[in-house]
Amino acid sequence: MSFFEKLNKAAEKNHSLLCVGLDSDFEKIPECLKKGKGKEVQLSSRQRADIILEFNRAIIDATKDAVCAYKPNSAFYEALGGRGLEILKQTIQYIRERAPAIPVILDAKRADIGSTNASYVQFAFSYLKTDAITLHPYLGREALQPFLDQKEKGIFVLCRTSNPGAGEFQDLVVEVKTPRHSTGQAPEELYKVVARQVADEWNMNGNCGLVVGSTYPEELKEVRAIVGAMPILVPGIGTQGGDVEKTIKAGIIDKGNGIIVNSSRGIIFASSDKDFAEAAKTEAIKLREEINKYR
Repeated sequence: MSFFEKLNKAAEKNHSLLCVGLDSDFEKIPECLKKGKGKEVQLSSRQRADIILEFNRAIIDATKDAVCAYKPNSAFYEALGGRGLEILKQTIQYIRERAPAIPVILDAKRADIGSTNASYVQFAFSYLKTDAITLHPYLGREALQPFLDQKEKGIFVLCRTSNPGAGEFQDLVVEVKTPRHSTGQAPEELYKVVARQVADEWNMNGNCGLVVGSTYPEELKEVRAIVGAMPILVPGIGTQGGDVEKTIKAGIIDKGNGIIVNSSRGIIFASSDKDFAEAAKTEAIKLREEINKYR
C-alpha cells in the first residue's frame, strides 16, 4: 500500500485531517516524567532520550484515534546523539504496534547531491521505516531522484514555509527558462515555480506533496490552484498562529481531503502536569473537530 493510500484510509477511519507533530523537546517535557531520574542537570543524554520515549508513547496512546498521521521532527532526536536516533526508531516502531493504520512522516528537510540522498533514503525508509519525508527543493529534481523513485513513499517538498522569514527567498519573482516554460509563462514568485515544477515535472510516480504553512492562507490558495488535487502538508496551526478556517478553505479539495493539518506543541505540550497525555487527547479531538467543521 502506498503512503497516500494509507493516509487516505487513516483519514477516513479516524475522520481526521490532523497530523500530530512529535517535536519532543526535552526542555518542555512535564517534570513528572523527570522526577526520580536524578537532578535534571545530572541527566545523561541516554536518560533524557528514555524520558522522551516514555513521553512519546503516552502521547501516541492518547491521540491515535484522532489523527491521520504522526510527524516526528528528527532534530529533537539527533540532538541526543546515538540514543536519540534509537528512540526515534523506537517511537516509530511503537506507532506501528499501537496504531498500525497511521502513517509516519519524518520531518527531516533533507537535501543533498544524489549519492548522499541515496543514503538518506536508506536511513529514512529502511532503518527508521517511515512512510514519508520532507525535503528541500533547492538542489533540483536530479539530486532528489533517489527519493522520487520511492513509489510507495510520500515525498513532501518545501514550498511556502510557515516561518516569518519565509519570503526572503520564496517570494522572489523569477523568470523560468525551461523548454516546457520557454514561452507564455510570466515571471512569478519562487514558491509558485516550486509548486509548478513538483506538480508538472517531479510527480511522475504520484508520490509527491508540498509543504505550505497555514500562516500564509492566500499563498496556500494560490498553490492549490497550481497543483490541483496534490496533497499539501500544512504546518503552523496552534502556537505559530495559523487560522484553521482560512487554512481549510484555502487548501481543501472537493471531497473534503487534500491537506494534512499539522499541530505539534499546541497538542503534545497542552499540559505540563501529570495529565499531559489526557490534555493532548483533548486538544487533538478539539482541533480535529474544528477542522471538520470547514471540510
